[in-house]
Amino acid sequence: MKTLFAGLVATTALLSPAYAELLELEKDELTFGFIKLTDMAPLAVAYENGYFLDEGLFVTLEAQANWKVLLDGVIDGQLDGAHMLAGQPLAATIGFGTEAHIITPFSMDLNGNGITVSNEIWEKMLPHIPKMDDGRPQHPISAEALAPVVEEYTAAGKPFNMGMVFPVSTHNYELRYWLAAGGLHPGYYSPDNITGQIGADVLLSVTPPPQMPATLEAGTIYGYCVGEPWNQQAVFKGIGVPVITDYQLWKNNPEKVFGITAEFAEKYPNTTLAVTKALIRAAIWLDENDNANRPEAVEILSRPEYVGADYDVIANSMTGFFEFEKGDKRDIPDFNVFFRYNATYPFYSDAVWYLTQMRRWGQIAEAKPDSWYDEVAKSVYRPDIYLDAAKLVVADGYADEADFPWDSDGYKAPTPSGDIIDGIPYDGKAPNAYLESLPIGLKGEQTVTGAGVEG
Repeated sequence: MKTLFAGLVATTALLSPAYAELLELEKDELTFGFIKLTDMAPLAVAYENGYFLDEGLFVTLEAQANWKVLLDGVIDGQLDGAHMLAGQPLAATIGFGTEAHIITPFSMDLNGNGITVSNEIWEKMLPHIPKMDDGRPQHPISAEALAPVVEEYTAAGKPFNMGMVFPVSTHNYELRYWLAAGGLHPGYYSPDNITGQIGADVLLSVTPPPQMPATLEAGTIYGYCVGEPWNQQAVFKGIGVPVITDYQLWKNNPEKVFGITAEFAEKYPNTTLAVTKALIRAAIWLDENDNANRPEAVEILSRPEYVGADYDVIANSMTGFFEFEKGDKRDIPDFNVFFRYNATYPFYSDAVWYLTQMRRWGQIAEAKPDSWYDEVAKSVYRPDIYLDAAKLVVADGYADEADFPWDSDGYKAPTPSGDIIDGIPYDGKAPNAYLESLPIGLKGEQTVTGAGVEG
């Protein structure tokens, strides 16, 4: 197949900006998994625009039933790689849940999530939300507006249930962050109790992303945190109202990653580079010319084999704005970011943030020194692979040298307080100091037992 494809390249080279010599691929037939969310877009675009083929890769993309099935598929080799929750490679590598060494050479996007509540809850929150001069709610909306509603339900003996997509998902940590910033406790995990509901004011449970709107409509949950298009779907169906996007919660926060096993990267290094090259090109295409390609991307994603939601639902977030209530559309050009702001570079500081949240809520049961966070981050996030692929993308003429952070030490500059809803800055090089700065959550040597927090 590689020989046949090389001949094809020779006859079509004039159609492309440049062609470097193809890498000698150790494996050229690959199957990648994904969940039906708009942030799987780099995979779909790399396939549909022929970027995988340009690298001599014959790729099959397969939607997965849920995040656990997807992770298991990568670990057991049924899938060669996948669109993953950023917490999955980290959790697997440290042995929280399924144990396996998973790495990521490529971050798939920034932002892209929202928190939605049912119409009933929204009506109860409204009296506690400041208004703008035109009468519309002031954004971002703090969970302080939800606190009186939770108190009302608790007093009536009703547990206040909300949904997130997986225990180590960004959505779990973002929902917990938002609740805690508003004074509501989202609960702890312990080695003996993995519900995450120990001491909780709000009970969080897992719901697969495409099922979120139906579960909300059924009244099983009162709200949820999920990626698009499932917040906008609630607006279109008239069953819920998004109260905050994660861009408003934490400006340009990291989201999904592309995950492979460490064994795959070691066994197939050139194939890993080729895949990363194709994904970088897809990310560039998604953001170039001020998102000019987004309508075409929306059409691709709306197909049933990818996300399968209506074009208009996906376009509501992918094309630069977000609808909170019907008719209340607001400009959020960076709701989905795939390449700008170095979105595709796998920063260690992003990995450390996820690890701090695992520790904050008890998924990491015992205190760890700062050096541990750094070591785990460097064993999972692989900017070395990314930059090797980026050099080849530049050499092929598909990107400019200035597009990549060649001199980075792997850590972003600290996130300023003004970019985060609770006004608490984040420095990936000081994880324990960061944990100490958060009013709700485990600190120092504290642990969670059946009796609660000790230490």
